[in-house]
Amino acid sequence: MAEQTAPPQSVAGPPGGATTAEAKPDAAVVRDALGVGIAVGLSGFAFGVASAGSGLSLLQTCALSLLVFTGASQFALVGALAAGGNPYTAAAGAFFLGVRNSFYGLRLSQLLALPRALRPLAAQWVIDETTAVTLPQPTRRAARIGFTVTGLTLYVLWNLTTLVGALGAEALGDTAAWGLDAAGPAVFLALLAPMLKSTTERVTAALAVVLALGLLPVLPAGVPVLLAALAAPAVLFLMGRAKGGTAGEPAGMAEGAHAAERAPEAGDPRTTTQEDGR
Repeated sequence: MAEQTAPPQSVAGPPGGATTAEAKPDAAVVRDALGVGIAVGLSGFAFGVASAGSGLSLLQTCALSLLVFTGASQFALVGALAAGGNPYTAAAGAFFLGVRNSFYGLRLSQLLALPRALRPLAAQWVIDETTAVTLPQPTRRAARIGFTVTGLTLYVLWNLTTLVGALGAEALGDTAAWGLDAAGPAVFLALLAPMLKSTTERVTAALAVVLALGLLPVLPAGVPVLLAALAAPAVLFLMGRAKGGTAGEPAGMAEGAHAAERAPEAGDPRTTTQEDGR
């Protein structure tokens, strides 16, 4: 009796993941994660300078980086305060900008599948950069390494450079003249742009930019950011209306075409061939 040989089994990766043959070397994942963590972490210096220039104390500046730890929201907050905006409005704008991290968390929780005890700690590191490094990884192991190395590197560097920036703000003089407040949003846009793949996403982003820039001269600081968030439901509503309005006639025409194909006219050569068996 011939010996049966079981086929080799692949190691299951994350949902929709890859086999062992497609796994990415750990060293390559660490290299990519360190590159992102170091590059973005150094921009914490710009936040420290901008925060101190907006009137926040050293303790307040460092607390924002330690507890909030989402650069775009932090820059939005201090930018609104520096422009003379209401603190509550500035905080609301920063909050809604940071809500996107909760959506990242929904995807990363499935991808990483961390133990329950670690999830509250890992949630602090769910930001744009860790998401950008984690999602492309082919296996769960690579995703966990990418998330951990990026999060740890960025958290440590961001807080250290925030402290240095806040301490050195006085030496720089007029912080607005250096344009350092643009560093954080620039990094955020650089990470966001490659993720805008569909037409809906691009249209939503473009409308949000138009709303924010158009309303900036006429509304208090922080309010344009809040109203720019309306771009998402507006685009979804309009595209849904357009899709629903055009779905009627083409659908009916398509259905008629299919019916014609299912019932060819008498004398059609295809019908004759089928009936004669030739």
